[in-house]
Amino acid sequence: MQLTGTVAPDRPLLVLAVAEEAAHLDTDLPVLLTGMGKVNATAALASVLARGPLPSEVVNLGTAGALRPGLQGRVHEIGTVIEHDLDAALLTSLTGHHVGGPLTLAAEGVTLATGDLFVSDPAARDRLAELADLVDMEGYALASVARRADVPVRLVKYVSDEAGEGAARAWRDAVDDCAKVLAGWVRDHR
Repeated sequence: MQLTGTVAPDRPLLVLAVAEEAAHLDTDLPVLLTGMGKVNATAALASVLARGPLPSEVVNLGTAGALRPGLQGRVHEIGTVIEHDLDAALLTSLTGHHVGGPLTLAAEGVTLATGDLFVSDPAARDRLAELADLVDMEGYALASVARRADVPVRLVKYVSDEAGEGAARAWRDAVDDCAKVLAGWVRDHR
């Protein structure tokens, strides 16, 4: 976890998983690098929010894999985020308590599936495409933590790969260009 800048109630906190995604940010806004995956994202954001003060909103910027054709080359604001690697139905039937349901963040926008799995298998991609448009490894965790702290949250993703065979190589090749686009989004949406 690495926090740069000062969190304040009059400005957003930018949250990204890794330095490669933040490489072109040129901003006076605070930036939190969480590390990859749901546990790192949860721990980092919860630590920062618990210390206070709270930001005006949490804006998660990052890369995502496309689960469907036609999504590359654009920034996507997420409307709904789901957790794809938690068997919520089973846990609910065992305990009687609802866990891990979809989080609606905006009236419009694509659906993001979050899980601790870098999707590079076409069969996994096809299975997830029945539920969502994009896939990442931190979005649900960050949205959940922000919601629990009563801080507004937005997830903003740029597609780095097609979440299939060769996705890891594609991510490495595309992440710098993705970081430039995400930095441009921040400049345009301040």
